[in-house]
Amino acid sequence: MRNKTGIITLTIIITALSLFYLSFTLVSRGINEEANEYAADASGKINYFAKQAYLDSLWNKPVYNFLGMEFTYKDVKERELNLGLDLRGGMHVTLEISPVEILVALSGDNPDPDFREALKVAESKQASSQATFTELFFQSLSELAPNKSLASIFANSANRGRIDFGSTDEQVRKVIEEEVEGAIDRAFNVIRTRIDKFGVSQPVIQRIQGTGRIQLELPGVDNPQRIRKLLQGVAKLEFLEVWTPQEFSPYLTRVNDYLVKKKKAEKAVQTENTTEELVTESEEAPAAQEEESLFDSEDINADSAAADSLLQELAEPEVSDLFLLLRARDALLYSMSDTGKINKIINDEAVQALLPPDLQFMWDVKPIAGADNIPTENIMLYAVRKSRISGAPLTGEVIVDANQSFDQRGMPDVSMSMNIEGAKKWKKLTGKNVNKQIAIALDGYVYSAPNVIQEIAGGNSSITGNFTVEEAKDLANVLKAGKLPAPTRIVEEVVVGPSLGMEAQNQGIISVVAGLIVVVLFMIAYYSKGGMVANIALVINIFFILGVLAQLGAALTLPGIAGIVLTIGMSIDANVLIFERIREELKKDSENLMGAINQGYDRAFWTIFDSNLTTFLTGIFLYSFGSGPVKGFAVTLMIGIACSFFSAVFITRVIVSWMTKKGNQSNISFVTPLSKALLSAPNFNFMSKRKIAYAFSTGLIIIGIGVIATSGLNLGVDFQGGRSYVIEFKKDVVPSEIEVAIKKGLEGADIEAKTFGSSQKLKITTNYLVENESSAADSLVMNALVASVESFTGDTYEPAEELLAEGKFIIPSTSKVGATIADDIAASSFKAVLFSLMAIFFYIWVRFRNWRFGLGAVVALFHDSLIVLSVYSIANLVGLSLEIDQVFIAAMLTVIGYSINDTVVVFDRVREYINLGIGHSYIETLNESVNSTLSRTLITSVTTLIVILILLFFGGEVLRGFSFALMVGILIGTYSSIFVATPIVYDTRHLLENKEDKEKENA
Repeated sequence: MRNKTGIITLTIIITALSLFYLSFTLVSRGINEEANEYAADASGKINYFAKQAYLDSLWNKPVYNFLGMEFTYKDVKERELNLGLDLRGGMHVTLEISPVEILVALSGDNPDPDFREALKVAESKQASSQATFTELFFQSLSELAPNKSLASIFANSANRGRIDFGSTDEQVRKVIEEEVEGAIDRAFNVIRTRIDKFGVSQPVIQRIQGTGRIQLELPGVDNPQRIRKLLQGVAKLEFLEVWTPQEFSPYLTRVNDYLVKKKKAEKAVQTENTTEELVTESEEAPAAQEEESLFDSEDINADSAAADSLLQELAEPEVSDLFLLLRARDALLYSMSDTGKINKIINDEAVQALLPPDLQFMWDVKPIAGADNIPTENIMLYAVRKSRISGAPLTGEVIVDANQSFDQRGMPDVSMSMNIEGAKKWKKLTGKNVNKQIAIALDGYVYSAPNVIQEIAGGNSSITGNFTVEEAKDLANVLKAGKLPAPTRIVEEVVVGPSLGMEAQNQGIISVVAGLIVVVLFMIAYYSKGGMVANIALVINIFFILGVLAQLGAALTLPGIAGIVLTIGMSIDANVLIFERIREELKKDSENLMGAINQGYDRAFWTIFDSNLTTFLTGIFLYSFGSGPVKGFAVTLMIGIACSFFSAVFITRVIVSWMTKKGNQSNISFVTPLSKALLSAPNFNFMSKRKIAYAFSTGLIIIGIGVIATSGLNLGVDFQGGRSYVIEFKKDVVPSEIEVAIKKGLEGADIEAKTFGSSQKLKITTNYLVENESSAADSLVMNALVASVESFTGDTYEPAEELLAEGKFIIPSTSKVGATIADDIAASSFKAVLFSLMAIFFYIWVRFRNWRFGLGAVVALFHDSLIVLSVYSIANLVGLSLEIDQVFIAAMLTVIGYSINDTVVVFDRVREYINLGIGHSYIETLNESVNSTLSRTLITSVTTLIVILILLFFGGEVLRGFSFALMVGILIGTYSSIFVATPIVYDTRHLLENKEDKEKENA
């Protein structure tokens, strides 16, 4: 064997590296166990804070020595095998940077109506377009105002030197696109800094190129609301003067007078309408009484009394019941329930006209504690001095450092230091407002409004606000990281609780172990000692996959485990091809074992290479267009293909060569009684059955399309947008009954409730407020859902997962996909499938030097995709409730890769037989090719199918649809390689030959 030394050397290097990187995972697990023992009480319950304190104490201390190299606990955590969110719990977030505010800022807040309308139109178009927002804006403005130049909107003092009134539209476009791209980059850096300071272990933060989106994977996060605030806070810090009661009272009196007059006018109209109704009714009463009495005298007297009372009320002086209700601490104080009404009043244009241009209102960030005669749920409304043109006198750009500290009372606060320019302005501002308040506001909310005792020099100050330590740390974090250039919104979010992650880990481990055991036993039973060699390669393959994942820092996800399980089945394919070739050679010359082995490996090499490369191509497109867990599956699949190719083709050959060295040829064998009995010499006329196969496939596809046309596809939130929640109870629940109850609570929105793995666990999916991606909408839907479930079941929602008990329910997982990103996911999935098919077509065409082979392969793959989709739809019709989501697309592309494997093996044998020139007709050559590869095809299909069935039964609810699609795909892929792909090659050649013959006859 050539390059034997090189293969052994490379194997040793990969093994050593894998051992090195995987050792960090073992060390990390050991330290975690020690922390659990340290933090456990007598009953065995673990104190989280004690455990965290123990781990924090080791953070910068050496805990691992590897061949003289020392690593701290921090180093160990950074190098351990990274588990995905679905295996350890955490949060996946896709943020979108709003380009609207960037364009408005670039325009100098230009009020041009065409500009403003173009922004609105572009926003509405973005929901169903793959174009960038700036492209849609330019297009919308051109449609609304074809003759308006961009310079007329964006030429201002802030853009001097880059844009002037003589700039062309093309020049302005270039500046705008550069600014938007730069703003997104700045936002990415700010968010990355915030997350780094937050202390999430092994976060993954990346920009999604070509979009204004940032994707984050935050493992282990147990406070999603805290993360949302951290990511969505712009961190626009402002220092503002506060109006005294004496200063703003006259203006509030004006507002009060306006509100009273408005209320009186509304009541006058109401009274006039009531009086007219009473007059009309009294005139019609005699006629009505003759036929049937509709009103009795008491009703009429009551209505008359109400009208008289209303008229009397209008004559009395009154004050607004929403303004000047209560005053405390020199600020307005209102009930939390009235904040919506107050906001409506202070944002009213007529009210704004009554106020001076530098008087603005801001709410306190938190409700204040109750006092005598004051309800507890009240919140301050501050009147601050802020120019509508120049803004605040001092902003957060001057902050150079911020840290969480404690005030004189021992309460958490945030201490800040400013640069020289900021210190000067701060000194001037505090000196001007001695014995007055200065409000420190962040993102439009007042965090602190202390009284200035004396002028403050040096630029140092602090923010107090009844913070917890965590809140103070987060505030210091965002101030230090800097201000976002534009607001962000969460367009996609998945939260997985630790209990669900642990359950997924257990399911994944069971699937891998069970699949491995079944394949190992089958290979020994079918290939004897050759099967043992293949099993050694298989174990090495799994070890290499985990080692490479650890080296690359890639996350192992639940779909990634599915990729490993699938690799177990598919990696056997290479050895089956080799061993079947060896057995064919031994039939020709049973005495020449070494020659048969060499021929088997050499002849199978390019078949294995082709089949693995085509599957690898699907993995590339899956990685390019997928996101989240799908990317994890794609990474694991590609690593698995590369590792299995190396281990099955090269490592097994080294082992077999060693076992068959001179004098030891009896040490290896590839035949058992089972393999002798099965498919020893198949001779079926497959091509004669092709028309029956065509009819069967066409019928099944027509039925599937009919079901889809009448019932539609059961699209998951990935493709249609919405929110989903996994709810776990301590008792059995009926999905249909809870579905009805929740539908009432969510105002009749579309709701789907289905069992999720057990009768005590449900998955609830809804499109309620799907177009509203704000945090407020998230809270509204969550609260309505919880209230509906509590009302129907009588159980109480428990936010802490570990406290699930009788009479309680928990929500261990939530998911949100905005309508905009749902369209993008659907488009990306379509591209992934389309590009995979195109790449495979061209590769097969070039590789086999015949377009008919490429056409046959792609037609078979289209056939497989349609069949899987049809069976999926039919399964939904009979009640299996399988969703079309990103994981389904991953399954579909895996089916494509698997099916092309089978097809390439057959085509490779066809090419071999044609090159040998054995003199058979074309149809006989095709039949012989299919028959000679049939044992390999069925063995690979059976082993892979067994592994997929294990995944279906033990992989959990998350992978149920994935496993079902793969199971159908493997069956159909095997069938199509024999009855669709190969017959298409024959029929296209046959049709062309007939056409040529007719042309010759006509000539």
